Amino acid sequence: MLGTDIGIDLGTASILVYIKGKGVVLKEPSVVAFDRDTNKIKAIGEEARLMIGRTPGNIVAVRPLRQGVISDYTVTEKMIKHFIHKAIGKRTFKKPRIAVCVPSGVTEVEKKAVEDATWQAGARSVDIIEEPIAAAIGAGIDIAKPCGNMIVDIGGGTTDIAVISLGSAVVSTSIKIAGDDFDEAIVRFMRKKHNLLIGERTAEEIKIQIGCAYPRQETETMDVRGRNLVTGLPKTITVTSEETEEALREATSQIVEAVHSVLEKTPPELSADLSERGIVLTGGGALLKGLEELIESKTGINTMTAEDPMTAVAIGTGRYIECLSEAVSDKRL
Repeated sequence: MLGTDIGIDLGTASILVYIKGKGVVLKEPSVVAFDRDTNKIKAIGEEARLMIGRTPGNIVAVRPLRQGVISDYTVTEKMIKHFIHKAIGKRTFKKPRIAVCVPSGVTEVEKKAVEDATWQAGARSVDIIEEPIAAAIGAGIDIAKPCGNMIVDIGGGTTDIAVISLGSAVVSTSIKIAGDDFDEAIVRFMRKKHNLLIGERTAEEIKIQIGCAYPRQETETMDVRGRNLVTGLPKTITVTSEETEEALREATSQIVEAVHSVLEKTPPELSADLSERGIVLTGGGALLKGLEELIESKTGINTMTAEDPMTAVAIGTGRYIECLSEAVSDKRL
């Protein structure tokens, strides 16, 4: 095995690794648990995620990426290194070429931090690609053509919205409202309405099972366990999908507003393309039920979710680096 081409979707909530010829080989939460006393890393990925909110004082489970940006450089570097080794093994003779994707609104400094962390993790060359472009490639859109495609990529920490034509973003925006904010909104709602304190993981379960962004015909319910803030004792209550719609209303309407503002700035020729081709949703947040209907009802444009929204960005990043390496080998010939 001489050199490997790797695409990494460095997300706030999870990291996906794509290897040329194999597809997405690894998907793990971007969580690291380390011991404060010895400063040693205890666990990375799924193992560390299970520790969130359940650790003794000296062990902390942290997310080194906040809202799509590196908040803890050293931990991120170790995490990337761990996932690269886990994905390709240590038997390679040559360092891999790595493409990493970042939210469209990051600054040069933030971009440089991702690049440096990837170099330190053992890359031969590093390419940075913007998330909406990777998402469009992964969703199977031919971005090289001169026609407009709108991508709304809802991740864990950021939502990236872009109108893409001729291989790059014509109009784009990135807002720091995404999957994590949905969870926080549910936590706040439960505290306010039911006097029940729940953790991030429980909120995420509610979002996945009965969460919705648009009123539904059938109401779904779920039993939720937490701590009663009045008595301080554990308590179970039943939550409905209607309540989740109310809890998520503020966050989802901010995403709709951002879509609206990008549409307002879109050149007329591309707007005509969009009304014909529609809006494509990618990212884990796109799995929230009713989001398609909500965006469609507010914009009047046909909205659909990509085939596998969770892996679209990772696949797109991988395909992007495959095209780059093919271009390089063509030049050599």
